[in-house]
Amino acid sequence: MIEIIKPMEIERRSFEIISEILNSEGVELAIENELVVKRVIHTTADFEYVKSLVFSENAVKIGLEALRGGCDIVTDTQMARSGINKAALSKLGGEVHCFMSDEDVAAEAKERGITRAAVSMEKAAGLNKPLVFAIGNAPTALIALDELIKAGRLSPRLVIGVPVGFVNVVESKELIIASPVPHIVARGRKGGSNVAAAIVNALLYQITR
Repeated sequence: MIEIIKPMEIERRSFEIISEILNSEGVELAIENELVVKRVIHTTADFEYVKSLVFSENAVKIGLEALRGGCDIVTDTQMARSGINKAALSKLGGEVHCFMSDEDVAAEAKERGITRAAVSMEKAAGLNKPLVFAIGNAPTALIALDELIKAGRLSPRLVIGVPVGFVNVVESKELIIASPVPHIVARGRKGGSNVAAAIVNALLYQITR
């Protein structure tokens, strides 16, 4: 018989199960990264993220400080935007932007023969606020970010780079890993908008819960 469990109890028990499995396999997570890794596993049921998530030095601490300071978040999909807890972010003075559906972005991308994701990153460079980028779909967004950072047009507080797929995905992530910008990256082909949102929420919940 299936037991009826309240939503918060389901989440609590899920995290207990994740911890039990990690402990049984002798996995020890860095304390500062633990809640991020576990929330990604909770979202995906994929324990490979224990090995594939790459954190630059003090990435979580830097991300938490940025969010506490009221930074905005830029995503490359409406799905990631929808998945981020905007009420929690709003309490800290931040908001989420996704420019992918903007008419000016679509028109410019078509005219220049590049992706809307790349143009979206350029548009984000015009925002006059500290920014965290949460990229879960488009490797061209990460490539554009790398170019903007090198050109001195952007200085993200944190880049969450977890696009999923096969074309330029691995290479784009390695660009961010090699860059000096603070980052949390899912090395390899796995990722997704849900993973990007999960990482943002893992940071938000450490502040607001």
